Amino acid sequence: MRPKPQLRIVGRTVVAIAVEGLAAGGVTHAVVVVNGKNNLVYSALLAGAPIPVVTTPGGDSRQQSVQRGLDVVSADPELSKAKVILVHDAVRPLMPANVIADVISHVQAGAVAVAPAVTVTDTIRQLSDDGSTVIDRSQLRAVQTPQGFRSDVLIECHAKIAAEGVEFTDDVTCCQRYGYPVELVPGSKMGLKITEPVDLTMARAIWKVRASLGHHSGRRFTRYWRELPFVRRSIEK
Repeated sequence: MRPKPQLRIVGRTVVAIAVEGLAAGGVTHAVVVVNGKNNLVYSALLAGAPIPVVTTPGGDSRQQSVQRGLDVVSADPELSKAKVILVHDAVRPLMPANVIADVISHVQAGAVAVAPAVTVTDTIRQLSDDGSTVIDRSQLRAVQTPQGFRSDVLIECHAKIAAEGVEFTDDVTCCQRYGYPVELVPGSKMGLKITEPVDLTMARAIWKVRASLGHHSGRRFTRYWRELPFVRRSIEK
């Protein structure tokens, strides 16, 4: 089965669209961590990217893969000068550029670890020995990527967590473990993660509409979406 980043959304691969989105949001260089066996494949898929891209083999875990990407940054004369580093999941290719720009601007303004997040709309129940109980969803947020960091903080925290051999689910949690505060900024429902076939179908539908509107930031898409009759009626209710 083809890896998810190599799947195509209306003729273009997920990873290529993800890099284009980062570039539209203000990212100047990208390091793409890949399965070592597919390094040449990804290099070819990203040959037409709007920003310089370096591919490097990943590790056996998320932590190892991020660390190897950071090793590339630290060893490169130009990349090592970066003050802000973003860590992104290629399988979130449709994250709007305005969200990416917002993450970057918050780090530049002084935050050390920033993540986009969206409200939880489903009712959530927590299982227990006695059955289950409802959790107050008003206090819950679903965290997305790209997550942004002050570069020295991210490199420091990853070195520490590698020494400890601890696993984690996202990079802001890694920084929070060592005492750094995490700041959340508004994310986007458009930044869905492609994990199942239905997600790819939804991503293709969103891409077709957004491409027809000619604006990568997602703002025009949002206005268009809210003007659809069935959406407007739902909002008015």
